Amino acid sequence: MIKISRISKSFGDRMVLHDISGEFEKGKTNLIIGSSGTGKSVLLKCIVGLINPDLGSVFYDLRNFTEADKEMKAEIRREIGMLFQGGALFDSKNVEENVMFPLDILTTMTPHDKLDRVNFCLKRVGLENVNKKMPSEISGGMKKRVGIARAIVNNPNYLFCDEPNSGLDPQTSILIDDLIGEITHEFDITTIVVTHDMNSVMGIGEKVMFMYKGRKLWEGSSKEIMNSGVAELDDFVFSNKVMQNLKR
Repeated sequence: MIKISRISKSFGDRMVLHDISGEFEKGKTNLIIGSSGTGKSVLLKCIVGLINPDLGSVFYDLRNFTEADKEMKAEIRREIGMLFQGGALFDSKNVEENVMFPLDILTTMTPHDKLDRVNFCLKRVGLENVNKKMPSEISGGMKKRVGIARAIVNNPNYLFCDEPNSGLDPQTSILIDDLIGEITHEFDITTIVVTHDMNSVMGIGEKVMFMYKGRKLWEGSSKEIMNSGVAELDDFVFSNKVMQNLKR
């Protein structure tokens, strides 16, 4: 479980996050949703430690990450897997080298054990026999699956996904959503997904946090979202459904 308590963040005179608290549950897909510019990605960066909040705390299973010393932060970071927007693969490395990268820098595993783990993760995301292909030789959907394999290669307790469906067609987006959900449940990971895709919300949104202008306005499940009673959330849901219908 990850818990955030009263997180606030400003850049200059601009307040980006206003006193945000919440819990992200283990073994569930926890979504942070909202329109562009609402502070979703800034909140995610505060949670993983890429940005320090001005106020508030982040807890990883009761460990205060915000106030932790260097050693504790390094320990927690070894338990984190990250799927970046666009996949963020190294163009100069092949698929096998990309997936192996976290093992190279974070573990003392033998080359044989690392390769076994890489092959296991690639098989889990449905990508066998592509080890030697370069990122330029595979599709966008395959790049995302390689990114997922890299994110889970180190057996993380926490998985963060930043706009995992960005740039993908609807059918491939569903495949990526399903894969994230399956891996979350299979390995009992605390997963946090930042997205504005309503298909993702309705498909895998077991717990959903809605942000608007840097504030948390609503929290609940995808089953409850249509009856939230929050006008801003209703507007977000409706506008996204209209846009998705136009794309079909």
